[in-house]
Amino acid sequence: MMWLFQDLIAIQREIYLAFGERIRAFADSGDWSLLAFHLPMGILFGAVHALTPGHSKAVLAAYLTGSTARVPRALGISLILSTVHVGMSVFIALLSLPLVSVALGSVGRAPLLENLSRGLLGAIGVWMLWQAARGTGHAHRRDTAAGFAAGLIPCPLTLFVMTFAISRGVPEAGVAFAVVMLGGVAFVLAAVAVAAVIFRQSLLQLLASRPSLLDRTTRSIQLVVGIILVVVAANTLVG
Repeated sequence: MMWLFQDLIAIQREIYLAFGERIRAFADSGDWSLLAFHLPMGILFGAVHALTPGHSKAVLAAYLTGSTARVPRALGISLILSTVHVGMSVFIALLSLPLVSVALGSVGRAPLLENLSRGLLGAIGVWMLWQAARGTGHAHRRDTAAGFAAGLIPCPLTLFVMTFAISRGVPEAGVAFAVVMLGGVAFVLAAVAVAAVIFRQSLLQLLASRPSLLDRTTRSIQLVVGIILVVVAANTLVG
């Protein structure tokens, strides 16, 4: 697996360097055609980047495994996560130094937002534990909150691209790249979401003929996912 990770990093580096050259050329000439031709690379860039560790893939998969969301709602959750994840980097970069000085502890990381994200996920985990005990609950608002909370951690590479574009005086180039990059990130997270839902539905179908076991299994999954979210939140906040 290490070689695959190294290959993904190498692909990201090549795309980033190539697009960096296009940003420089666009900053010098103002010719959008120099930029537009290479924008589709952003989709590949986003997909490759989302395949590397992080981006809340495990949290998304765990949450959907323990939820009642079907494929359409799962896709909606993954889209919310992707949009907030990439959009938060654009937001931070455009607000520039005032927010960066508060939110960013080191390049490409946002400890304040990480703590907020994990804290919210921990609260959702507690809610899932409570729901597992009661066996009832309203999921739609919780699903939206989960997608938003998981996406709060900004995408470091989007932040790098935005910062580079702003330093060249062409923030619009960074925003354009972020928009197309979002497509690649959303595609990967959507695939994770669909896989998690299919796994849960397949498991529940196997147990459909045994209602009591099905109920216990459903509650157990919610219990385990709730514990995972609480532990993830506690580990981030304490660590």
